[in-house]
Amino acid sequence: MNLRKLSLRTRIFLAMIFLVLLASILISSVAIYQYKEQSEDYHKGRLERKEDNIHTHIRRVLNGRQNTWEVKTENIPLIFKEEIYNIADIHKLQINLYDLEGNLLISSKAGLQNFSAEKCLSAEVLNAITNTAVHRYVDKHKENGETFQSSYTIIKDQKSKDIAVLNLPYLESDDFLSMELNEFLKRIGFAFMFVLLMAIAIAFLLSKYITKTLKTISDKINATRLEKRNEKIDVNATSEEISTLVNSYNSMIDELEESAVQLARSEREQAWREMAKQVAHEIKNPLTPMRLTVQNFQRKFNPNDENITSKLDEYSKTLIQQIDTMSSIASAFSNFAKMPAQQNETLNVVKIVKLALDIFNEDYIVFKAQKEEIIAKFDRTQLIRVVTNLVKNGIQSIPDTRTPKIVINVGENGKNVVITITDNGAGISQENLGKIFEPKFTTKSSGMGLGLAMVKNIVETHKGSITFVSEKDKGTTFKVIFPKE
Repeated sequence: MNLRKLSLRTRIFLAMIFLVLLASILISSVAIYQYKEQSEDYHKGRLERKEDNIHTHIRRVLNGRQNTWEVKTENIPLIFKEEIYNIADIHKLQINLYDLEGNLLISSKAGLQNFSAEKCLSAEVLNAITNTAVHRYVDKHKENGETFQSSYTIIKDQKSKDIAVLNLPYLESDDFLSMELNEFLKRIGFAFMFVLLMAIAIAFLLSKYITKTLKTISDKINATRLEKRNEKIDVNATSEEISTLVNSYNSMIDELEESAVQLARSEREQAWREMAKQVAHEIKNPLTPMRLTVQNFQRKFNPNDENITSKLDEYSKTLIQQIDTMSSIASAFSNFAKMPAQQNETLNVVKIVKLALDIFNEDYIVFKAQKEEIIAKFDRTQLIRVVTNLVKNGIQSIPDTRTPKIVINVGENGKNVVITITDNGAGISQENLGKIFEPKFTTKSSGMGLGLAMVKNIVETHKGSITFVSEKDKGTTFKVIFPKE
């Protein structure tokens, strides 16, 4: 389980539960360790007390008036022939007496355990008794799963002469202490269960209290928006850290509102500048062909021409078309609106595209149509704007040293209208491929760089698309696709 993925509330809850469990484990471990230490001290002290008492009893027997035997090693079995059973019964321990060579003299073989006395002491035991200052040795071992201690001490006569070795086998019986330990652990287990339940309840309430304020701050932050007025957080009776966080958020809201006001002002100013550039660009587009049309009319005007009336009518339609476009732009700008609103109408795309090309008198502009009539819904003025912008862009891309050629093709593909404009210009460089439709981007020394951006916007407004394929120094083909309906 990844703790980083857990919520703060869950982590606080788990941390408190973990601390309670850790405390219970540590206290239980200390209790068990203390029991073992206490048990060892208890058995060690009890054996020493038994040993002292038996030594005292043995000295009384050796020094008693009823003892008719000389106190020496050989007479030990005779002296304690009956008395050793009394001593063992009184002190509830088995008693074994050995001579100084380690040979068994006499054993009580009575008591609480069925311990069989060894017939002869090992050299290790004898050396340990002899070489220690207190002349005492305790051997601790396990037998049949039970722990035994055997103490070996020297018995002296009235003249402090060593006469025998006393061996006391002692069983470490922990039944009572184990029962006490189990009872203690059971009680402490109930206590810790109660504490654990209390800790769960407290951890739940505490984590909920701590994270409640954080949840409020989180919700406020998620609801924070630049374009609307944001409310400040008002939380009472919180910790110093939470208060610092709340104050930081409220300060941020104040700064955000100030930034939003400045941004709105900047956006309005930028919108005005962009609109002014767009209007200037759109008005400039028809002015150039209008000027060329008028100049061409002046140059070719012949009053005696029998077709003068039809030519005059053609020139007039072209000028009126461009003037209508300029008028539409001027009206939109004067009403503080965006560019002329989209007004879809059912029209013949082939005819409109051909009409848009009439302002260009260059012989290298070739128009092709898949059929005479392709009906679609499109804004008449905006379709003319798309065609004139793309053709003009193609003309401007052709170097002066090259014979120009522009091919416009109108066709259909299923439910879509397809218009392609191909030029043999300089093409688009690799580094400019991704910038071609960006506003203000241009590779020409003049112009605002809004033409292709505006074309893309018009086409996408009509749920269409515009793409291009370009080859450096060979030309570019723009493809416009939009639905008929």
